[in-house]
Amino acid sequence: MSGSALLIITIILLAVVSFLVGVMLVFTGNKFKVEVDPKETAVRGCLPGNNCGACGYPGCDGLAAAIAKGDAPVNKCPVGGAAVAEKISAIMGVEAGSIDKKVAFVKCSGTCEKAYDNANYIGINSCGAAAAIPGKGTKMCQTGCLGLGECVSVCEFDAIHIVDGIAKVDRTKCVGCGKCASVCPQHLIEIIPDKQIYAVACASQEKGKATKAQCAAGCIGCKACTLVCDNNSIKVEDNIAHINYATCVQCGKCASKCPAKVIITRREAETA
Repeated sequence: MSGSALLIITIILLAVVSFLVGVMLVFTGNKFKVEVDPKETAVRGCLPGNNCGACGYPGCDGLAAAIAKGDAPVNKCPVGGAAVAEKISAIMGVEAGSIDKKVAFVKCSGTCEKAYDNANYIGINSCGAAAAIPGKGTKMCQTGCLGLGECVSVCEFDAIHIVDGIAKVDRTKCVGCGKCASVCPQHLIEIIPDKQIYAVACASQEKGKATKAQCAAGCIGCKACTLVCDNNSIKVEDNIAHINYATCVQCGKCASKCPAKVIITRREAETA
């Protein structure tokens, strides 16, 4: 048999095998096809597609499936907010319910002026890299914002920026997805109710004297705030004040009594 005849036969055999494999794949796909709930598809079409995971599910596909099955409320997407919740509620035939917006808050007041320097950091421009070495960057405070902007790089909404050496949040843009909080090696960013007026802008657990030696804007754990709170919504643990946002009535007494001025209004903590 000539070489050309053998080549032709080989091509024909490959074509036949490819055809048969294609037929088998189509048959198998139809036989074992998993039917998708039309509601799941409709819900997924309403979701923004950020796949941020702030809802607690593995991306928008996971949330859509959970909502369609009734395992998640229609207002579970923090990025979409009320507008998306209304659309999904119409698909599911239920009430959207109220949505308490949440935003990121950076627990640090250690600006360039207030936080004292300990060294000159020369290295990778990354908070994670700086946090991994002794000294943790330039500042004396080992728990404060490192100011290298890892949180900025992961924010899809341009809602967080480095201003005067620390991260500040623009709550008009923040959707509370939590990506910034997840990458902060100092664990300084928490997601709090947007309606909360007062928050503690410090995370240092050093005793008062040590804190004052490191930063002019650090909590000294004096407990003055706890003494004026009428409903026990603020307490000091490990030398740092914590506000219970669920019971705080926003009276502002704690802020006015704080000698270190680290219990601040959200407006003071935001970008201009």
